[in-house]
Amino acid sequence: MDMKIYHDEDADLGVLKGKKIAVLGYGAQGRAQALCFRDSGLDVIVGVRENGASWNKAKEDGGMKVTTMDKAAAEGDIVMMLLPDEVQPEIYDKYVKDNLKSGAALEFAHGFSITYKLIVPPKDVDVIMMAPKSPGDAERQQFLEGFGVPALIAVHQDYTGKAKDIALALAKGMGCTRAGTFAVDNFDLETKSDLFGEQAIECGGLSKLIEEGFNTLVKQGFPPIVAYFECCHECKLIIDLVVKGGMPYMWNVCSNTAKYGGLTRRDLIITDESVKGMQKVYDMIESGEFKKEWRAEYEQNHLAKLHALMDADSKTLLETTGKEVRALFERKN
Repeated sequence: MDMKIYHDEDADLGVLKGKKIAVLGYGAQGRAQALCFRDSGLDVIVGVRENGASWNKAKEDGGMKVTTMDKAAAEGDIVMMLLPDEVQPEIYDKYVKDNLKSGAALEFAHGFSITYKLIVPPKDVDVIMMAPKSPGDAERQQFLEGFGVPALIAVHQDYTGKAKDIALALAKGMGCTRAGTFAVDNFDLETKSDLFGEQAIECGGLSKLIEEGFNTLVKQGFPPIVAYFECCHECKLIIDLVVKGGMPYMWNVCSNTAKYGGLTRRDLIITDESVKGMQKVYDMIESGEFKKEWRAEYEQNHLAKLHALMDADSKTLLETTGKEVRALFERKN
């Protein structure tokens, strides 16, 4: 599937002239995007809980109107749902649905709520996505350095006929068209690929691989600090090489011993059963099974399972050793 890459010359900030951009939420994504839009000369309204920590932070950052979510949604020509997936449906129903203007654009940075029909927007609005492929802090830092991070855009609903132009303009306001912005056919492509990457590789798969590698060395009698360096700390060094120049670059930087050992032993680790597991992860995303499980965890279990898993993860030997290792890299005055 070929995807067009858009750069600065393909996007027009003038599309946003005279429009109020209402950013709902002021966490990592909300703050980064609001500040970048502000610094791009756009008219930004921040919608948050009155007098809460985010309210005070947005006021402190300055240069933006700070108000409640319902008022921001009513004023916004572009209403950006930069809130955690699990709270979006209730925030939409409570503050946005009855305040959204006809002809406005409802924008998301991740397609979860639209893909799984947790939010069903009215027919008389644009529904768009502009998804920077980076955590909020990195987005902001890249913008301040005069560049940006790549982003995906998609159009779910084009009421005005200008939905794609608005999404591209938002990407430009974030600096994303400096790096490259990719248009995908629909929200589902972003939603399902993002969930799969998180579960099978970036968060789920990698964390388990690190943990079991660490445990294997410790069981063989190696000091935990040595096991941590080999199985966790050095992962970042390798990933940085892959990001910089791809797999061939990474292999070329490694020693011949590492090359041969890695290339001849990797299939012992990621086996056919592992690949079947990846397919099962994807199937649960595709079928909606994961969505149902996650909604039940939030709505009925009140995140009790998630909190228990996080608590257990924080008490492993891997993590207690990691605290010792990370302290070694702290510069002392």
